[in-house]
Amino acid sequence: MPKLIKSINDAILVQPGEASKLAQRSTVADELFPEREAAEAETKENAKAIDGLQDALWAGRSRALLVILQGIDTSGKDGTVRAVFNRCGPLGVAVTAFGRPSEEELAHDFLWRIHMAAPKKGMIGVFNRSQYEDVLVVKVRGLAPADVVERRYEQINAFERHLTENGVTVLKFMLNISKDEQKERLQARLDDLAKNWKFNADDLEDRKLWSDYQKAYEVALDRCSTEHAPWRVVPSDRKWQRNAIISAVVRRTLEDMNPKYPKTDWKPSDFKIT
Repeated sequence: MPKLIKSINDAILVQPGEASKLAQRSTVADELFPEREAAEAETKENAKAIDGLQDALWAGRSRALLVILQGIDTSGKDGTVRAVFNRCGPLGVAVTAFGRPSEEELAHDFLWRIHMAAPKKGMIGVFNRSQYEDVLVVKVRGLAPADVVERRYEQINAFERHLTENGVTVLKFMLNISKDEQKERLQARLDDLAKNWKFNADDLEDRKLWSDYQKAYEVALDRCSTEHAPWRVVPSDRKWQRNAIISAVVRRTLEDMNPKYPKTDWKPSDFKIT
């Protein structure tokens, strides 16, 4: 493993069985990517490599990769998708954004809609929010009884183990931004007419519950960082650092998966294009 990749993992990994200590984790990553120009060049190079690896993954269709992006409002989930997967064709990448569950989804168990969106063999699936909403917003807002929420941590762990045991590699990223940075990003949505559509007054209500959300995230990180699907907490105040970090981990994960193009049972020389 290259030194930089190893240092990234050391910096952002939540070791299974250990406390995440979210409050002590930095929201900037100057020790990993101090220079913006170099970080952006690294992201572009990683995105190019991810495109090639995804092509082989799609061609082989024996395994899948699930990338989970979880974070508070304005943490940059959409921006991450654009930066990391912009070179990939739409054929082998599927992005699912989970909002409030529909009546149909509420009529099933909370993991039903998640499993329905899990990537099939050959695909990279990207979740913008995920099953963790059911132990985050549901917990903070009191949308389900405490004992129901408590059971969900182990249910999520079992679900993710099921995926990994059936050929789906799971990468989980918590995009960690500061409260001050969120304030700036929310204000930008008010100041820029082109960004007004992004502003949601409900985000201000969630902002009032900042401390509660941080505690809920910490519990989820502590309880659900496992050997088969560990959490990584990504410093995300600087978008270019966030993108460089995540693209590096996604690239290395795909390289470790080592997807191969399938062999054909015919020779190109058997055919002639006229």
